[in-house]
Amino acid sequence: MHDLLFDFISKYISLTEDEKEAIVSLAMFRSLKKGAILLRPGERSNDAYFVLKGCIRIYYIIDGEEKTTAFYTEMEALTPHAAVNQSPSEYYISCVTDTIVLLSNPDTEAEIFSKFPRFESMCRVLAEEVLIKQQINFDEFKTSSPEQRYLNLLQKRPDLIQRVPQHQLASYLGIKPQSLSRLRARILEKNKV
Repeated sequence: MHDLLFDFISKYISLTEDEKEAIVSLAMFRSLKKGAILLRPGERSNDAYFVLKGCIRIYYIIDGEEKTTAFYTEMEALTPHAAVNQSPSEYYISCVTDTIVLLSNPDTEAEIFSKFPRFESMCRVLAEEVLIKQQINFDEFKTSSPEQRYLNLLQKRPDLIQRVPQHQLASYLGIKPQSLSRLRARILEKNKV
């Protein structure tokens, strides 16, 4: 798992052996089973997650119905609002599949940043990339039809189609599972012509 993390970091900065050892000594790798809940509404947490393997999702329960708002897969980071605002969570974070995450919190981050200041600038660049990606995803969601959303998902994140249960995908797309089934059938029919 360390190599996966180091390969990802090497896209931004090259690591010395001391830096690698420091990351390993502070890093908290955690293996989680499918269905594990990482955060519940009302809970407080300082933890941020970096997915090394697997898939986690954010969802709300509104009027008894799950509303999925995001999926995070390999080499994606998630810092819950509760960790940033020091407030109770408003949503769930759970594992869609068996997952391995790297946990961090403000204390471990401060220790790494004090020893290796360039990590802080790398994290700033990563945060900017995440923010831009989320803004693009939000804009695409708000300006597209359910069919366009599904086609975008097929193009940009085809792995989710295979990994995520249909009811969670439908919720993420803002439609009912039956509508997703009809949508898939319609797209399949169009592609046959």
